[in-house]
Amino acid sequence: MNILLANDDGIQAVGLRALYRALVEAGHTVHVVAPVTEQSAVGHAVTLAMPVRVKEFREDGFHGRGVYGTPVDCVKLGLSTLLDETPDLVISGINAGANVGVDILYSGTVSAATEGALMEIPSMAVSMDHFNPSDLSGQARYTAGLLPRIPWDALPPKCVLNLNFPNRPVEEALELAVCPHTRASYTDWYDTRQDPRGRPYYWLDGAIPPERISPDRDRALLTKGHITLTPLRFDFTDRETMALLGQSFGRLR
Repeated sequence: MNILLANDDGIQAVGLRALYRALVEAGHTVHVVAPVTEQSAVGHAVTLAMPVRVKEFREDGFHGRGVYGTPVDCVKLGLSTLLDETPDLVISGINAGANVGVDILYSGTVSAATEGALMEIPSMAVSMDHFNPSDLSGQARYTAGLLPRIPWDALPPKCVLNLNFPNRPVEEALELAVCPHTRASYTDWYDTRQDPRGRPYYWLDGAIPPERISPDRDRALLTKGHITLTPLRFDFTDRETMALLGQSFGRLR
């Protein structure tokens, strides 16, 4: 397959490099277009008010293009300008940190894959439930081995597959669970600290309360040790509420 590989952790991130090696070893042609610097949690941001610049990276058998921009910038620029032909697949990852539940809205990793899907190319986001992984070669090989098993041609248009690995060696992970994403949201707080000059600054933290997590959805299954796979589509219409409003206002267009 001809694959565009992106991420949000940056072009030098452990996860992207591991996935690049695994995909090349599996016989795929891999074109890397990824941010030069970390772009975690930027969501679907697009650079509009300044030019986007590109830097070539070549070292130790690796070649890619680093973009001074967001993950979505990378996919947009790659598909529209940098690549000579349309790839068969867009993959984003492997991200440091899981992308489950509302993370799919915040995540630059998922957004990069979503941009590929919006441009009608089969797309997958890949993440690991650990913020500081040192070796993701096992997860990368698993991902490469999973690709031939997925019925890409049968998937609906503009679908994103969201793959998450648990915080354990891939050899010890439980079987793949195809599941919905959790609907539980984070409870957030900010740690208030002081810089060396005595001025306050704030650092976001948060967690999903365990009692809100449904046992058959991605967050709970990932915590138990399953690899999770969730198909996503970005139709935000609340059809039940639309029907309710239709009763009040008549037929809505």
